[in-house]
Amino acid sequence: MAGFFSRLFGGGRPDAPIRDLDSYEAAAALLVEAALADGVYANLESDMIAEILVTSFAMDADRADAVLKRGEQLAEEATDTHALTRHVKTLPIAERESVIEGLYKVSLADGDACKYEESFIRHVANLLHVDDVTRAHARKRAELTRP
Repeated sequence: MAGFFSRLFGGGRPDAPIRDLDSYEAAAALLVEAALADGVYANLESDMIAEILVTSFAMDADRADAVLKRGEQLAEEATDTHALTRHVKTLPIAERESVIEGLYKVSLADGDACKYEESFIRHVANLLHVDDVTRAHARKRAELTRP
């Protein structure tokens, strides 16, 4: 009987937080989570994330694909955004602003951003210490470069 309750309520110890996580992999996971916020992860969004990794973080295509694959895995396993943003916060402010712009690009990739995507981006921007004015500028840039 005790085993039943242990399995039911997750009687084991919670997983330890990821300590040795690449900041760019964490950023990719946030981009994937933004794509998933509306419940659909389209190929268009995946392609957009790969493009963002290449252009915003000066990665070659092979590295961007590896980072995206790891980001997808992390997003699937993630229980909250705090664990990911903790690693992204180690990036310089200009790259964190690029992450926010990338989040907007991903949210706009499949049409208009839904309210859940907008809420997610506002939350992440706050956790990354990107102020509202900078976030609004990032959104404007994303809208102007929208395909």
